[in-house]
Amino acid sequence: MTARQAGASAEQAISVTSPAARLKAIVGGAAGNLVEWYDWFAYSSFTLYFAPHFFPKGDRTAQLLQAAAVFAVGFLARPFGAWLMGLYADRAGRRTALSLSVAMMCAGSMAIALMPDYAAIGAAAPVCLVIARLVQGLSLGGEYGASATYMSEMAGKARRGFWSSFQFMSIILGQLTALGVLIVLQNLMPTDALEAWGWRIPFAIGGVLAVVVFWIRRSLEESASFKAVQASGAKPATTLMLLRDHPRETLMIFGLTAGGSLAFYAYTTYMQKFLVNTTGFSKATATSITAAALILYMLLQPVYGLLSDKVGRKTLLTAGFAAGAVATYPAMSAIAIAASPLTALLIMMGLLAILSGYTAINAVVKAELFPAHVRALGVALPYAAANVVFGGTAEYVALWFKQAGIESGFYVYVSIMMAISAVIALRLRNTNVESLILED
Repeated sequence: MTARQAGASAEQAISVTSPAARLKAIVGGAAGNLVEWYDWFAYSSFTLYFAPHFFPKGDRTAQLLQAAAVFAVGFLARPFGAWLMGLYADRAGRRTALSLSVAMMCAGSMAIALMPDYAAIGAAAPVCLVIARLVQGLSLGGEYGASATYMSEMAGKARRGFWSSFQFMSIILGQLTALGVLIVLQNLMPTDALEAWGWRIPFAIGGVLAVVVFWIRRSLEESASFKAVQASGAKPATTLMLLRDHPRETLMIFGLTAGGSLAFYAYTTYMQKFLVNTTGFSKATATSITAAALILYMLLQPVYGLLSDKVGRKTLLTAGFAAGAVATYPAMSAIAIAASPLTALLIMMGLLAILSGYTAINAVVKAELFPAHVRALGVALPYAAANVVFGGTAEYVALWFKQAGIESGFYVYVSIMMAISAVIALRLRNTNVESLILED
């Protein structure tokens, strides 16, 4: 195939993407992402209730520490899922990879909903929990790269920051939905019943929703960028190709994700436990505070996404990380001694408003750094690797500092990592102008 023929074929492939198909793709991609992350966050949202069933020995902090270790184990599978699904998405298509990832999440969630606890099968119970989390980790590792790539490619050049921000908005909505299910169950079920068996309900809900999303994703249109790659006859992506041809971009995504992911888990999933275990609020109050803060956080994502289309993604990233590096220590210290739920809520909202400078645009920035033939792998692999080291261990490190009697050490750790990410963001090229997503 000549260059002219390849270009003509690519142009023809691109032209079939209508505005209606584009909108359907954004909605469908976001809906699937929501369910995937709901299933993932259901674990952390209900940890306070199911931890004694799988780790019956020790006090509450010890039980949470063991459950957090399993949470971290799930992250170990994410780089493998990102690697495998990234390669698959760059070879077989974004839509096909998205369908496979949600099917795997369904399997992991239903397993947790149905598995016996420690009282029934002894030490095999935590082993089964680990296996289920590994399956979910494989799924989510592939989900992020495929959905971030797909939604960024389908967003359109003029408002790419705005439309692609719904990718992370759906992540937050997934977490918020998990908390919403928790709040409903807390109010409808006796505490004894919720602690005894009610914690299984959210995992069953997630498994059923994943089946629905699987069929939705099968009907989505493939992105113009992937169609263009197919039409051009470009070689399929390989790991060596990524590391050889794009080492700087790969390392920068790792560095940006390190600070962003650590802060995200510190400000959201760990914060719920922090409000109970350190500040002293009840489980129900901590859940309500977290849910209220997440609502604002979710609504800020498209606002920041639109802002990135106007002021530049590099500017927004740098400002967000720098502000987080300065604000984390005093904000976490203030929440630790907060006397009222409102005070804790306002401070938490402030932290999440700062973090939105990263989260709203993290998907599109990463996608814009890579050419289409290696984009899904390039977005997914360094992101997932950084999540293992920093995001997946956030709760464990925080609880370790607390158990050692130096809880404020965790605040310093988060601040330092955000400062490093700020320096990396400052050295980023302006992807608004130099984006490698060529199709509109």
